[in-house]
Amino acid sequence: MRMANEHVPRVPAATRVYAVGDIHGCDNLLANLHRQILEDADAAGSGRRVVVYLGDYVDRGPASASVAETLLAGPLPGFEVRTLKGNHEDMLLRFLDGQPVGDIWLMNGGTATLASYGVDAATTLSNQGVATGLESVRREFQEAIPATHLAFYRGLVPMYREGDYVFVHAGVRPGRSLEEQGEEDLMWIRQPFLVSEQDFGAVIVHGHSIDFAPQVRPNRIGIDTGAFATGRLTCLVLEGSERSFLST
Repeated sequence: MRMANEHVPRVPAATRVYAVGDIHGCDNLLANLHRQILEDADAAGSGRRVVVYLGDYVDRGPASASVAETLLAGPLPGFEVRTLKGNHEDMLLRFLDGQPVGDIWLMNGGTATLASYGVDAATTLSNQGVATGLESVRREFQEAIPATHLAFYRGLVPMYREGDYVFVHAGVRPGRSLEEQGEEDLMWIRQPFLVSEQDFGAVIVHGHSIDFAPQVRPNRIGIDTGAFATGRLTCLVLEGSERSFLST
C-alpha cells in the first residue's frame, strides 16, 4: 500500500510505451508480439506511441538476420522507435572489428547469427582450426552482412528515458548516478544490480537476466523471459501510472 505522499512512477501524459525484451533471433515471436502491440495500441486510442527494444536481437535463435530486417522495416506504423544495445550486439561488433572475442561469442549463440547470414562457422573451424578459422569466419561475415544491418547494430544506444522510467539492456551500477553510468555496465551487469534495493532515481526497465515471468521490484522491472528457450517474448506496457504486460 502506497503512502499518500509517495511518488508513483509515470510516463509522460498522452503517451503509451511498449518495452520489448530480449528477442534473440526469434523473428516469429517478434511478429506475434508486434500484432499484439498494434491491437493493444488501437484499443487504447489516440496518443503518442513509443516502442523500446531492449537489445539482444541476435544469437541463440535461428533468425537474427530476419530480426534486424524486421526492425529496419518499421513494422509498427505511427510509433516512435528506440533500439538499445545489448551485450550480444556488443560481441558481434567487437568480433567484426577484429577484437579477440570470437570464441566467446560463438559459444554464446554467435554461430546461429552467423548461420542466419549464410556463414557456416562450424565447418570452417573444423577444417581450419580455431585461430585460422575464426579469422576466415570474420572475413566471411564482413562480406555477408548487409551495410544496412551493420549500420543498425552500430547505431544502437545504451539508454533511453521516458518520464520516471529508464530503459537499458542489463541494468545500472549501484552507487552511481544515471548520468555516471558506463556503457559496459548498461550492457553486461547482473548481480550487483539485481540484488540492489537502491533508489536509482527512476525505475529501471531491463532484460539480460532471464526469469520465468517478469520481475517487478520497486526499483526495477526485468522482462527477459528467455524467448529463445521458452517461446515467451515479453513486452511491458506503460501509460500514465499504469503497467501491464503482453507476451507470446
